[in-house]
Amino acid sequence: MMELMERLTHFALTLLDTCRNAYIIEWLIHIALKLLETGRDILPIAAVIVGFQLLVIRRPLTNPKKTLAGFIFVLLGIVFFLEGLNMALFPLGSLMASQLTTPEFLGLNPLDQPVSWRTYAWVYVFAASIGFATALAEPSLLAVALKAEQISGGAIRAWGLRIAVAIGVALGLALGTFRIVTGTGLYFFIVGGYIIVIIQTLFAPKLIIGLAYDSGGVTTSMVTVPLVTALGLGLAQAVPGRNPLLDGFGLIAFASLFPIIAVLAYAQIAHWLSKGSRSSKP
Repeated sequence: MMELMERLTHFALTLLDTCRNAYIIEWLIHIALKLLETGRDILPIAAVIVGFQLLVIRRPLTNPKKTLAGFIFVLLGIVFFLEGLNMALFPLGSLMASQLTTPEFLGLNPLDQPVSWRTYAWVYVFAASIGFATALAEPSLLAVALKAEQISGGAIRAWGLRIAVAIGVALGLALGTFRIVTGTGLYFFIVGGYIIVIIQTLFAPKLIIGLAYDSGGVTTSMVTVPLVTALGLGLAQAVPGRNPLLDGFGLIAFASLFPIIAVLAYAQIAHWLSKGSRSSKP
């Protein structure tokens, strides 16, 4: 009997090791295919840079080994980042949107129609919170803010710029989720927002205008876009009467537009305060 138990245990352990090895092999094959796909996408970028360096500028690469290592790190980083998106961020964004819109959480009777937009208040709070947090964590925004502070000699504070952009993203996503819930046309918000930007541009300090317009682009990068996209699609699927294809997209436009408004407002307020402090001095 003991010998039979030992054989069964040995067989179970062998089977477990075989399954584990098969899973590892399958995962390695999957990662290798992703590396090939990503390498194919990055190859034109490398070809353009190296081609201009060698054929147009006609100078050798200063540190080819370091450059090659950098491209390899970029390739690996993109592959693992995309895997992380598919495994965690996309499912989490959809899950949060579905959980925040369930009748049980909202305290509604599933047969109640229509539902007021005020009922989804926690959705707006979550969208604003996740927008603020992801904008602050955005590496591209941090790089631009530090460079702006360095070039301006401290006239533009990196932390103040990041906070202004994060507030803009938060307001934009809250308004974007409101649009999905109510089904309002996207063009009302986008056209109205750019009219505000044009008016602000006429009065904003020239030092900040270009940086404000760029701030809308750097916020929609590797951290913000996956969560925002998942949130929009998940919300459009969860809210009755909404079409994910028609209503689920568009949040990234809000996340790009409203940081411009926020940074221009931040610059204008700072300019007014500095003028007031100078005029109050004897």
